[in-house]
Amino acid sequence: MIAVAELEDMYENMVTARHYEERLVEEYLEGKQPSFDISAGPIPGELHLAAGHEASGAGVCQHLHPEDAVTAPHRPHHVAIAKGVDLKRMTAEIFGRETGLCRGKGGHMHLFDDAVNFACSGIIAQGCPPAVGAAMAAKKRNEDSVAVAFLGEGAIDQGAFLESLNMAAVHELPVVFVIEDNDWAISMPKERVTDVRNGADRAGGFDMPGTRVDYDDATAVYEAAEEAIERARQGGGPTLMEVQVHRRMGHFMGDAEGYRPDEDKERAERLDSIERLRNDLRVSGVGADRVAELRERAEERVEEAIEWAKDQPEPDPETALEDVFTNPPERETPGAPLAAGGGDDE
Repeated sequence: MIAVAELEDMYENMVTARHYEERLVEEYLEGKQPSFDISAGPIPGELHLAAGHEASGAGVCQHLHPEDAVTAPHRPHHVAIAKGVDLKRMTAEIFGRETGLCRGKGGHMHLFDDAVNFACSGIIAQGCPPAVGAAMAAKKRNEDSVAVAFLGEGAIDQGAFLESLNMAAVHELPVVFVIEDNDWAISMPKERVTDVRNGADRAGGFDMPGTRVDYDDATAVYEAAEEAIERARQGGGPTLMEVQVHRRMGHFMGDAEGYRPDEDKERAERLDSIERLRNDLRVSGVGADRVAELRERAEERVEEAIEWAKDQPEPDPETALEDVFTNPPERETPGAPLAAGGGDDE
């Protein structure tokens, strides 16, 4: 039986993530209509949203500590919120502001918050190797911290993922891989690009436990993650989890989704994990007033973060080459050593 306080925490995280992304849609579309211009508006560039994925992030991260490492893919906001990433600084990063997590230079797909050991990447499956590295470091230090790598079902054929499973299994590392299966690898149905219906079956090739949650229910995810994370903390090695989720928006903002049948969109709207968890709260004796309080608090937090971020300064163009890898200075003669302190990437 999950404690009521845990259910409330998950509900608030999920509502925060949903409202956050709904508000980002409004901000993102400013200046981009009626003719969609990806470079216009206060949030230029791509924006990948995770509405419909909230149960996986909330159910897994509820078991994690600040020192546990988490990596997320290009659809990261729900995981970041559940892990405790600074919402104001994350929002400032998305708006490209100086006070953002990466000083406005990373954008929404490349967030990093060392205060809670969270990072994400826009490269498919590339969060898996860093998670394995964090798990190996924890094991060598005799710490009980774990690492979790979130990825989409379209990433499970990538070499980075498969090699990470192998290394985690060989060294019995405290890492959990969480596949978020929303049935679509960008615009391609899963069954047309992957030879397994259940991504957790990949675990069998690496002699590790594999488990799947067949519907996006935060309490079911919580229970599956509890077992996997506790096994990792106790030295039992890695686990591969897959969670069925439902993408409520396009692959990215501006995606017309002409490839997607209407019934699939309707199913995503109907199978709402937030409504399911709200029903769980009612069954657990949580009244409507308390549920409304949690939702109101979540929405106020989001509004405060967005308004704060929009008031922050933009980066000084003179700092464009700071905090990034740059080419080293040219050698005066071929083969000559570089001068000491010659490059920002040293």
